[in-house]
Order: sequence, then C-alpha cells, then structure tokens
Amino acid sequence: MARPLSQPALASTSLDRHPLSSFYREEFLKHQDWLRRQRGSFSDGAMASAEQALDRILVQLDALCTRHNANEVFSRLLASFDAVTQASWLDDRKKVH
Repeated sequence: MARPLSQPALASTSLDRHPLSSFYREEFLKHQDWLRRQRGSFSDGAMASAEQALDRILVQLDALCTRHNANEVFSRLLASFDAVTQASWLDDRKKVH
C-alpha cells in the first residue's frame, strides 16, 4: 500500500522565505492535493515517485527561488505536474464563465 502524501518539513521559517516561495509553495501543494484525490488512478510506484519529487521540491523551494532561472525551473516543474494532475484545468480561478 502506498504511503499517504506527506507534508515535508519546511526548510526555513516564514521569516527567511524568498518572496516567490509562498506563491510556488501554494501551486505545488495544489498539485499534491490533486494527486491525493486521484490516488486510485495511478500505480503505487508512480505515486511514490510523485510524492518523492513533490517532497524534495517543497523542502528545497526557498533555495530554488534564489536561482537566477527560478521562474523557468518552476515553470517546467509545474508543467510536468500539471500534465499528470491537470489541476490547472480544474482550478476554479482559471475557468472561463
């Protein structure tokens, strides 16, 4: 049985977070939530890989934000997760009325 998606230990306190960190953390947590909801649609191995990747990203988020190409890196990572979770299609904020 696959382990539940964990909430990784935060790498830093809110006092020393990069300004972009909160935005990207929210986006990755959204994908983590969608993965939880879709757990039955994926193999245990695929879920474990996704969980490990998300945990690693969330732990390293503040350090990644300081890279000169942070927006590019996060854009690629979010696009990869979105290809699986399709969270952006399901996000009410992005629906056209």
